[in-house]
Amino acid sequence: QVQLVESGGGLVQAGGSLRLSCAASGSIFSRNAMGWYRQAPGKQRELVATVTSGGKTNYADSVKGRFTISKDNANNTVYLQMNSLKPEDTAVYYCNLKNYNLVWTTVTGDYWGQGTQVTVSS
Repeated sequence: QVQLVESGGGLVQAGGSLRLSCAASGSIFSRNAMGWYRQAPGKQRELVATVTSGGKTNYADSVKGRFTISKDNANNTVYLQMNSLKPEDTAVYYCNLKNYNLVWTTVTGDYWGQGTQVTVSS
């Protein structure tokens, strides 16, 4: 099992910044991907950004150039620096960790945090 503890959400004005943190503990495989997803009211959960244990990052087009994901491998913590925030970034942000097999072909575990609210006022 894997536990994910998120922090850093809140209320910010448009154009402002926030940083989210997610600390993972438990059975974390050497091949894994950690990241952030978000869900706005009435919408489906969507990918925001992910980073693999090898350092490969992936971003949603809507956040490229504004958000940066980074990872502290020693502490199994992932961060999401969010700059130039827009009202449409308002959502519950969920931390996610996926464990993979050694050849990256199969997700062997899929874990979610409890979510943290980000609200951007106009």
